[in-house]
Amino acid sequence: MERRKFLTLSSLGISALSLSSFKSAKGTLRRPLVISTWDAGIEANKAAWKVLRGGGRALDAVEQGVMVTESSQNCCVGLGANPDRDGIVTLDACIMDELGNCGSVGAIERIKHPISVARRVMEKTPHVMLVGQGAQQFAVEEGFPLEEQKLSPDAKRSYENWLKKNEYKPVINIEKTQGHGPFAPNKLDTGEWNHDTIGMVAIDANGNLSGSCTTSGAGFKMRGRLGDSPIIGAGLFVDNEIGAATATGQGEDVIRICGTHLVVELMRQGLSPENACKKAVERIIKVKGTEKSKQIQVGFIAINKQGEYGGYCIQKGFNFAVCYADDKNFMEDGKYIL
Repeated sequence: MERRKFLTLSSLGISALSLSSFKSAKGTLRRPLVISTWDAGIEANKAAWKVLRGGGRALDAVEQGVMVTESSQNCCVGLGANPDRDGIVTLDACIMDELGNCGSVGAIERIKHPISVARRVMEKTPHVMLVGQGAQQFAVEEGFPLEEQKLSPDAKRSYENWLKKNEYKPVINIEKTQGHGPFAPNKLDTGEWNHDTIGMVAIDANGNLSGSCTTSGAGFKMRGRLGDSPIIGAGLFVDNEIGAATATGQGEDVIRICGTHLVVELMRQGLSPENACKKAVERIIKVKGTEKSKQIQVGFIAINKQGEYGGYCIQKGFNFAVCYADDKNFMEDGKYIL
């Protein structure tokens, strides 16, 4: 009886807490809070916020949030997204909770929600990552149906045009909506588009952190290529004592510096989320060189344990969505270096 009473009171407390703001010397700190990459994050945040506003767990929020993007029929994320050079859509995803548990899938085919498979890997296997046919087999055994691949009209047209030139030439910031789906209008018919990702990190009313990341990877990539998105410490990292971070952009360069792990460690040293993201971007530029860095885009977003958030990118064009109330779900432009 006492335990039941405690749980009832706790749930009431969480409900009241879910819509409150916290104060510190740094100003108003809000939690629950969810942030996600690119403007697809607006709709994803809405689904995540439904979980958070009711006192739900951040882990459930970040899964439900990015599932919205996975379900959309577009060139960005999901089965209608950008194929590899052989015309096959392969998807990558990872998820991490407040306890340090994590799961990941790479190069999985014909599965609508790789983020949910990644969570099953985390919760039901002794492993962190499953890839390729093994990942698909596990998904089917867990009850996920095999879907037919059906490219979105934009993805199909872009792939057909790419085949004419057979040239891999990434265009930065292509995830950002610019009047026609996720593509800049002047790039729709060229086949020149590359990476598409949604990363999401959240803090719930209890102050616990979780994150997710899901992608179709680099457009027209070599068969078998994996970027940073399914790699814990590269595309996503969560430390419940400190904060959480996720990345988007050219995955190879995020992997080189273990980008999101670096962001969290910089926050551990006392940097704000924004400054930690900035330092990670500076590290990429230092490793790659300024001239080569001008040819790519990488963006990081992060939140800390107190409910502060921030983002930074290599060059202008990256943005991210922020949500901390029913009527507070908005875009922010990432600050940039080049």
